[in-house]
Amino acid sequence: MSKLPHKVAGAECPICKKTVTPQFAPFCSQGCKDRDLLQWLGDGYRMPGLAADYNDSFDHDHED
Repeated sequence: MSKLPHKVAGAECPICKKTVTPQFAPFCSQGCKDRDLLQWLGDGYRMPGLAADYNDSFDHDHED
């Protein structure tokens, strides 16, 4: 594990707003870290908008 910057001291957990624990930075605990991961896995951080067209995600400039 790398050394964390001094900025962690006094920082707030983005999930519950408690003080960040260096071991779980940028979160305060394993629980908040897990809650954030579940948000990502469950599309909890999805942005509203039009669905992307799957075919537009490929580069068509070098078709065979």
